[in-house]
Amino acid sequence: MDTLLATGLAGGLVAAAVGVAVGDALPAWLGLALAAVTMAVLAVRFGRARGLLRRDRTLLLGALEGQQGGQLIADAFGQPVYIDASFRALAGVGSGDDPLESLRRQLSADAEGAVAFSRLAERVRGGVPAAVDLMLPREGRSPEWRRVEVRPIAGSPGASHWRIEDITARRELEQVMRREQAKLVDFMDHAPVGFFSVDQDGAFLFVNGTLARWLGASPGDLVDGGRRLHEMLADPPDNAAPYDLFDGGGPEQRGEVAMRGVGGRTFNASVTQTVVVSDDGRSVHTRSVVRDLTPEHEWKEALRLSEQRFQRFFEDAPIGIALVDEDGRLAECNRAFLALIGARSADVIDRPFDQLIEPRDRVAVQERLTAVLAGADPATPLEVRLPGGRDLVVQLYARRLAGVGRSGLAGLILHFIDLTERRNLEAQFAQSQKMQAVGQLAGGVAHDFNNLLTAMIGFCDLLLLRHKPGDQSFSDIMQIKQNANRAANLVRQLLAFSRQQTLQPRVLAVTDVLAELANLLRRLIGENIELRMLHGRDLGLVKVDQNQLEQVIINLVVNARDAMGGGGRLTIVTNNVAIDQPERREHEEITPGAYVSIEVIDTGHGIPKENLQRIFEPFFSTKEVGSGTGLGLSTVYGIVRQFNGFISVDSAPGEGARFTILLPRHEGAPRPPAEPPEARDRSRSDLTGSGIIMLVEDEDAVRVFSARALRNKGYQVLEAKNGEAAMSQLGADGARVDLLITDVVMPQMDGPTLARKVREARPDMKVIFISGYAEDRFKDDLDGPFAAHFLPKPFSLKQLASKVKEVMRGG
Repeated sequence: MDTLLATGLAGGLVAAAVGVAVGDALPAWLGLALAAVTMAVLAVRFGRARGLLRRDRTLLLGALEGQQGGQLIADAFGQPVYIDASFRALAGVGSGDDPLESLRRQLSADAEGAVAFSRLAERVRGGVPAAVDLMLPREGRSPEWRRVEVRPIAGSPGASHWRIEDITARRELEQVMRREQAKLVDFMDHAPVGFFSVDQDGAFLFVNGTLARWLGASPGDLVDGGRRLHEMLADPPDNAAPYDLFDGGGPEQRGEVAMRGVGGRTFNASVTQTVVVSDDGRSVHTRSVVRDLTPEHEWKEALRLSEQRFQRFFEDAPIGIALVDEDGRLAECNRAFLALIGARSADVIDRPFDQLIEPRDRVAVQERLTAVLAGADPATPLEVRLPGGRDLVVQLYARRLAGVGRSGLAGLILHFIDLTERRNLEAQFAQSQKMQAVGQLAGGVAHDFNNLLTAMIGFCDLLLLRHKPGDQSFSDIMQIKQNANRAANLVRQLLAFSRQQTLQPRVLAVTDVLAELANLLRRLIGENIELRMLHGRDLGLVKVDQNQLEQVIINLVVNARDAMGGGGRLTIVTNNVAIDQPERREHEEITPGAYVSIEVIDTGHGIPKENLQRIFEPFFSTKEVGSGTGLGLSTVYGIVRQFNGFISVDSAPGEGARFTILLPRHEGAPRPPAEPPEARDRSRSDLTGSGIIMLVEDEDAVRVFSARALRNKGYQVLEAKNGEAAMSQLGADGARVDLLITDVVMPQMDGPTLARKVREARPDMKVIFISGYAEDRFKDDLDGPFAAHFLPKPFSLKQLASKVKEVMRGG
């Protein structure tokens, strides 16, 4: 506008000058008029230009004000030519502040902002536009973001156009979008299934992390490495497009393929794939989802094995198991249950369960099953009987089980435990307890009888000293003594059954014992019974009491003879037997080891089943009344068990009987029997002697007989009724006593205790124990540091005198 005015004035002045110059030709007023007109024309044009300029300025300012963000136009010296309110607010420009300095100060809150502002200023001075996004930290609040742009103004060197915008909301939105995108990427990469896309050439366009991991590579290796789809297939389809997985292709593909990873790992995969063709038909890509079937196959295999194991446990369980549905029908059962009821699976499946129970127990079973179905949990099993004619009793356990029936409602699982073996074991245990109790009773009775028989036999011997043969009383006394000896034999059998008799074991060969018995056995069985002996090779040795072993064989042979009244065959078989595992025979368990077996086999009438359990009981006999004592087999049982052996019987009516004896095999050479004291002194009829003997016996009759017998042989006898009385007498006369004879079992102080107390003062005191019990019951007292001798009851006068003379002489 100022330029236009100056131009008009210059024009007027020129016109006036022209008028003066031509003043001679024109009047002066005309020149002035011309200048005035010129000035008027110029004034009009100036007014019009000024209006246009104001309009353009208004339009320019409106356009700048309408721009997003704040605007600043600075000249070449950095002075603001234009600045709007938004720029002032966003840049924090105060009244009188330099706008660019305020902007620099605001952006220089941290070192990064100061460097960025300096870079902007340098680039605009070089005529290059620039822009930067900067964060403005705010204490205690989220930071704000500013976008600053600067552009040089064309045609005005050094002038610049600055623009500032608040982009906090946009940055926050971008951050949210980035987080969501990161979640999406993470989901895609770590999804439990694989994703991929390939182009029309089969080259991978996209592979997520899961599929890449299955293929033993990274997504970049597959996408950027130029890998193709068919390279990842163990068996690529024939005549298929590079992007097809299955022969025939198609836009929708679904099925299983075998994929092969970079490292060679092969796995089965389920693939669902869609082939997408572009609108122009020039490009193809796929959208594919892959599921690794390896875990599924492993789960199926594990499930199959689990079902197989369960089925095996179910089928091979040692107890019966049955599944009953909610209708009370048998849904499933195992082999043990079928064996219990004696039926086939096809005959019982889907039948009402109560039909498989004995009628007398059906009501109780129905009540129990109904209660369990209702939620009850009985603490005790129910004993029921199963059909089949075997009188089989089982324990029934019932538990509620969901999903057994066809409708999936609750059913029952039933367990059946056969009580037959348990009842047999209980009976065997009771039998064993009874045998032990009878044995203890027999031992006690035998001890008391031995005292009585000792007195009877002893006093008979004293009477025989006065009544010689020819005396009319001699035969009566001999009858008494013979019957007493028979009673003594009966007592020995009781002691053998109770395993309390005294044994003298030695190592011997069973074949030798049987050879010595052969003639006796043939006389015992008679001519109508054939006797056969079969011996095994290299038969082992045993350590037994020969007399007792002979008694065992004789008793078994006599029983076999009585079972074959009309004749038959008796076979005795010997063998070596090795038992590796514990074996149960009847009510006893045979321990592992090496044994020598003796089998006595007859062809008699056999033994009924109900008698087999009682065959070894004392006083049990199948013979007629008065034909036997019932102690034969019980004696055999006691003797064999005292040898640490075992005896069993196998028999059935009409099939004969087989008695098997197992004796522990002994390693060593056989030894000849030791000569008994009676044999050594047999040639010596003189049983007299001298010395002082202390006799301690609580049984008066035995003490009186023994004292008289010893006095008759020349000994001085001091008598005592118990251990305390003996100690009192020994206190005064102990130094003179040569021999102590004491009963073992006495009230208050027993014999072994008395012997120990006496030997504390007299270590050289000789001791003889007498007892109706077996020597083994107090063997420790005999074999201890103070060795003693033993004389079993009942004994005769001669046996007592011989034993005393043997001990007194130091034998």
